[in-house]
Parts: sequence; C-alpha cells; structure tokens
Amino acid sequence: MKRTYTLIDLDCATCAALMEESIRKIEGIDSVSISFMTSRMVIEGPDITASLLNEVRKRIKKVNPDTTF
Repeated sequence: MKRTYTLIDLDCATCAALMEESIRKIEGIDSVSISFMTSRMVIEGPDITASLLNEVRKRIKKVNPDTTF
C-alpha cells in the first residue's frame, strides 16, 4: 500500500531528512520519501493503519513540532 501526504509547515531540508530517517525505522514501513521542495511524504507498507500514522506523527513532531500532515 502506498500513501501520499502533504506536510504542512515543513521548513527545512535537514528536518525532512531527519524525519525520513526516523520514520524509516518504524516497523511496518517498507519505505518513506519526504520531499522538502514539494512538502510531500510518500509512505509504503503492507498495511498503513491509524496507529502506524500516529507513530509517524510523533516522530515528525520530535524533529519539528510545527510540522503536521
């Protein structure tokens, strides 16, 4: 399953790279790609559940508390 999300208030390329690195470590995520230029995040995994997305949100907030999706 592949899902695309728009990240709101993503303000630096370094933050995007740090988010990507952290999200990649979540069990159940096969791949993640975050583009600073387009503010898009693409997540791939067998089953993208609400609890998985909550963990993604937590990791994004750790890097930049203002960024949401």
